[in-house]
Amino acid sequence: MNTIRVAGAQIDLTVGDLAGNEERILEAMHFAENADADVLLFPELAVVGYPPEDLVLREGFIEENLEVLARLAAASGRCTVVVGFVDPLDRGVIDDDSVERRVTNAAAVLAGGRIVGVYHKELLPNYGVFDEARYFAESRDPIRLWEIGGVAAGVSICEDIWSSEGPPARQAAAGATLLLNLNGSPFHTGKGAERVRLLSAEAKRSSAAIVYVNCVGGQDELVFDGDSMVFDAEGSLVYRAPQFTEELFVLDLPVPTGRDRSVVAAPAGVKAVDREPLPMPESVDRLSDDAAVYEALVTGLRDYVTKNGFKEVVIGSSGGIDSGLAATIAVDALGPSAVHTLTMPSRYSSEGSVADSRALAENLGCRFSVIPIETAFEALLTTLDPLFHGTESGVAEENLQARIRGTILMGVSNKFGGMVVATGNKSEMAVGYATLYGDMAGGYAVLKDVYKTVVYRLARWRNRHGIVIPQEIIDKAPSAELRPDQFDTDSLPPYGVLDAVLEEYIERDRTVKEIAAAGYDRQLVARIGRMVDRNEYKRRQAPPGVKITRKGFGRDRRLPITNRYLSQ
Repeated sequence: MNTIRVAGAQIDLTVGDLAGNEERILEAMHFAENADADVLLFPELAVVGYPPEDLVLREGFIEENLEVLARLAAASGRCTVVVGFVDPLDRGVIDDDSVERRVTNAAAVLAGGRIVGVYHKELLPNYGVFDEARYFAESRDPIRLWEIGGVAAGVSICEDIWSSEGPPARQAAAGATLLLNLNGSPFHTGKGAERVRLLSAEAKRSSAAIVYVNCVGGQDELVFDGDSMVFDAEGSLVYRAPQFTEELFVLDLPVPTGRDRSVVAAPAGVKAVDREPLPMPESVDRLSDDAAVYEALVTGLRDYVTKNGFKEVVIGSSGGIDSGLAATIAVDALGPSAVHTLTMPSRYSSEGSVADSRALAENLGCRFSVIPIETAFEALLTTLDPLFHGTESGVAEENLQARIRGTILMGVSNKFGGMVVATGNKSEMAVGYATLYGDMAGGYAVLKDVYKTVVYRLARWRNRHGIVIPQEIIDKAPSAELRPDQFDTDSLPPYGVLDAVLEEYIERDRTVKEIAAAGYDRQLVARIGRMVDRNEYKRRQAPPGVKITRKGFGRDRRLPITNRYLSQ
């Protein structure tokens, strides 16, 4: 066995912040050099941030990314650095769909003040939230290994390792005993366990150690959870970085020796050295499923707010469970001084709604205001009376109240600069139980991908770590309070049933027939499916929000608005 000292930089990078990303990368390079590491691995596309999307179509952006890479190469020393960047091709590649792709998703191998080599990503994910085939050309490079600290190493990028016949497997067959994998792997529930199974199996199958480094932090709808891992050649997990937290780690990793290495390029000046062995860093305890989801929501909101330059947020507090949880997440993400909750009672609001909203704000320590909407509501009713006169009061009048509240929240946002956090959940967004330009108004919807049943579960989980959400909020029957004695169950099935059907219909793309066969009433399932399908136009106009499930609304699930297909 050889022992190689590997370092990983699990860091929070920002898309397009080339100067800021460069600074973070240099800091990690200094850390690795000081630790006498043989190799330092960064996340996928670390120079530009992931995913860069249409920024890669701008020539100036590509040129600046190359300038950053040149400076990083000049700063490299004994430690071999593997860092992701966007690499332009000499000429465009015309793929089968006749789209010219002029750049690749690449990783540069840096050492001794120069660029030793470049690896180009081969397998481009084009499903779910990924559309890399839109931007990047597939690699057509031959297998190439690098000699690092006396070990033959292969470099790959994210999706490359998710195939049992992908580049890492072929690199191992060519003699690699160390596989280095750069990642931009977003979080969803259960993702960590999937990674462990995949990487352990690949290490065992290839008889090669694996270093898997993932980024951390929020980028629009996506949240990256870190959770970087190191496996030995027997498939045993030897180190696991924390979730949702930046981490620079270094460890001595045993690596098999003695293979034929016919395709090896040796970085100049990088040699194995004698040194005192390092103690193995301790892996932190894994978060529970609820804790991981909660941290994903906190991380997503915090990074969206701060990376977009907002100093505070504004939240409509109804006294209900959704706004209660949203406000709690906001305080945990940003601190109480950066959160302003407003309760806006109408003639239909219960006394408990105001009292519960006030109690929540007091528990959280955030700013709280009461702005009644009765005067505005009456003024709108009077204004519309020439048109509405003689008609039965209904949804139009109910939605006026929601839109008044949305207008007030946006007014406060415009005046004081705080971003409005929308509080709707996935169950409501799915079936259209929300008011366009009303309670859907906002810059970010932190609960957009959180089913109502999960909202309750997270609220109870959070209270077990310090009671902040009043029990009255958790216990009360959910209601929009837009008409007398209104409850959600007047319009919707019980949330336990609704969410179960929605999960099958949305995340698993099951048909009405398939879901009904599992024991649900077919008419009810068909009704839910119709509600989901006809409200796509609302969801297209909803603010972005944190993705935590396997299939969230937005870039993850894309259906035509104009669409007459009905699931059978």
